[in-house]
Amino acid sequence: MINDILNSLDTEKPILIAGPTASGKSNLALTIANKLGGIIVNADSMQVLNCWKILSARPSNQDLLDANHFLYGHIGINEPYSAGHWLRDLKKVLKTPHRPIIVGGTGLYFNALLNGLAEIPEIKDSVKKIANELELEDMVLALDDQVKAKIDLKNRARVQRAWEVQEATGESLVHWQSKTPPPLMQLEEVNTVLLDIPKTELDLKITKRFDQMLNLGVLDEVKAMETHWDSKKIFSKAIGAPQLMSYLKKETNLTEARANSIIASRQYAKRQRTFFKKNMIKWTTYRQ
Repeated sequence: MINDILNSLDTEKPILIAGPTASGKSNLALTIANKLGGIIVNADSMQVLNCWKILSARPSNQDLLDANHFLYGHIGINEPYSAGHWLRDLKKVLKTPHRPIIVGGTGLYFNALLNGLAEIPEIKDSVKKIANELELEDMVLALDDQVKAKIDLKNRARVQRAWEVQEATGESLVHWQSKTPPPLMQLEEVNTVLLDIPKTELDLKITKRFDQMLNLGVLDEVKAMETHWDSKKIFSKAIGAPQLMSYLKKETNLTEARANSIIASRQYAKRQRTFFKKNMIKWTTYRQ
């Protein structure tokens, strides 16, 4: 499959690589960079965090020597970071003369890159604090009808975001989205690579990778975050983090923590594949 991808690429265009967790995206990006040149740019919302090198499967030290990598591990645990922040960081990277190989599993980042992103004012912490205490149903009732028609009303994160925007700015999320600027890249101007791995094979890869993480010392990495732990913070939602923290707090045993982490990874992969199928229908899909 790798040779097929290499032979299909337009060497003059940027390369975008997406796929579910553990599908081999990072290895593919490194192979392309070594054979065809270019810099590797992260498009994974957990790999931007400086606390999760092992848990988020960031590139190894050897990988970093083999190719130039950007937007990995540059965000602290208390720093806000959204698709908008990522897009602004990416703009700076794109000023370099080298061709970018943008790789990751966060579909919202790619959507922002190719479709543009509304420039919504920063939401104050005081508004977020109020939202955290509200019931989902109450926030839904307060939303603009146009917003209700566009978002998943069972998804608390989406509903809360819409409520916060409306509460803080006095305008609905739809209003701000209507003012979306042009995208940084156009689909026809890039190479797109969407990896599609059979479920049974992907499940095995997920299990193997998590066991590798355990061997690399991921428990020590999670333990180092114990004094900073806050289940509401983004860093604590990384796949495997709450499960392993539960073990470290003696709420479960390691066998259960491992199994629960693997299950969570497989569930995440399923959500990713659903997102890709719905939002990346024009991407070039490579099936293994």
